[in-house]
Amino acid sequence: MDENSYLIKSLAQFTQSTSFDDLPSAVVDECIRIILDSVGCALAGTTHPRGKKAVDYARLIGGSPEATILGIGERVSVFGAAFANGELINALDYDAILPPGHVCPYVLPGALAVAEAAEVSGKALIVATAIAHEMSNRIGKAMDYHRDIKDGKVSPPAVWGFSSTIFGATAGIGKIKGFSEDVLGNALALAASVSPVNSAAAWREHKRPTTIKYALAGLLCQSALTAAYMAELGHRGDLEIMEPEFGYPRFIGTTRWEPERITHDLGATWGFPTEQSYKPYPHCRILHAPLDALLHIVEKHGIKPEEIESVEAWVEAWVERPLWLNRSIEDVTDAQFSMAHGLALAAHRITPGSSWQSPEVVYQPSITALMDKITFRAHPDYVASVTSHAAARPARIEVRARGTSFVEERSYPKGTPSAEPTTYFTTDELAEKFLANADGVVPRTVAMNLLDALLNLSSQSNVAKAINHAAEGPNGRAAWKYEIAGKAP
Repeated sequence: MDENSYLIKSLAQFTQSTSFDDLPSAVVDECIRIILDSVGCALAGTTHPRGKKAVDYARLIGGSPEATILGIGERVSVFGAAFANGELINALDYDAILPPGHVCPYVLPGALAVAEAAEVSGKALIVATAIAHEMSNRIGKAMDYHRDIKDGKVSPPAVWGFSSTIFGATAGIGKIKGFSEDVLGNALALAASVSPVNSAAAWREHKRPTTIKYALAGLLCQSALTAAYMAELGHRGDLEIMEPEFGYPRFIGTTRWEPERITHDLGATWGFPTEQSYKPYPHCRILHAPLDALLHIVEKHGIKPEEIESVEAWVEAWVERPLWLNRSIEDVTDAQFSMAHGLALAAHRITPGSSWQSPEVVYQPSITALMDKITFRAHPDYVASVTSHAAARPARIEVRARGTSFVEERSYPKGTPSAEPTTYFTTDELAEKFLANADGVVPRTVAMNLLDALLNLSSQSNVAKAINHAAEGPNGRAAWKYEIAGKAP
């Protein structure tokens, strides 16, 4: 095979040749929305045990103060900040969704840290974000997917995960650092060599799930940085490593490999903006359509938790697995995936946000008691719905209360671009979510300054200044740090 036909070379060429002027306005807008939502999720993630552990680990890494830990106001090394911010973005499971699954917490933190350290423009960060998301989406589609349908039946893969996002993450870092096509090729090849394993299927199937969930986001961020820095230092990668006989498709565990999905019109068409979805609830995406339906029922009819006799949910067929059927909440992270807990919590009409995973809410007796009244079954139209529209997540909820049955159905959850305009998450709604996530973490003036800086990221000449916009004015970094510490400045 001619070296120029290697998939790694195509990805490197795409990364090196793409400029801000090549991006359609819809791509620029979606990147700004992604960054805004991710930063907001990171702010809220500082309240979660996983987020706090990540911050402690970043401090252990040490190094020069190059990049900011979001929501904390501390500068640590690029590697430390990327680790912490990856974990913070994903801590509450509130971050955006894009096939192959979660992408933002893996591909954004490394690029963000490098961009801040190098003081590049907002446009540079947007280009890196676009490349990383498009590449991750395309590679994910070339491989097994957790919502696969085969021969008309639900067929979740035996090996599954989001490790392939390491290529997008590495490409984004290399783009910001201005790598040549040759260095980018080596970086991407090295990324394959240091890619984390796809361990999510074990997490899905075992009764006692790990608190790092489907992957340790911070580790993948650091792996991408390692691949990029090694290439910059002159290390050589295996340019054939994406070829299927001995390469990445085989050792990462996918049974499907369709490289034409990666290369077709690469650089000419951008698919990720039409598939990017956002979360209105800090809970696994599979429960969002049922949550939409349940909340509409209890709010419309003013149903109180103690009035509920039973809740029956028809859900996505592929999630009848121990992870989602779990009713034993040993750690607050378990509550992010337990369908019974999520519906019981929503029935209490607690405002979605970080409080959903606070111990006083997670272990609230009335919530744990209501879990026993909730049952599930696979939605009968699941296969037909997903086959006709990839974004479909059919759900039906039946609540028995006051001797009456209340029923609601949904085809798509809120936050998904779909044929139903009401499911689209507007930028105004994302801004409201951002401010709610920032509440209690940073002063309101700081949050408003940061919101403005992020919404106008394409006009920012310095990412470091945009990310640290809070440092300006009377409510700047000093107020931020003091508020975090619970002290007055």
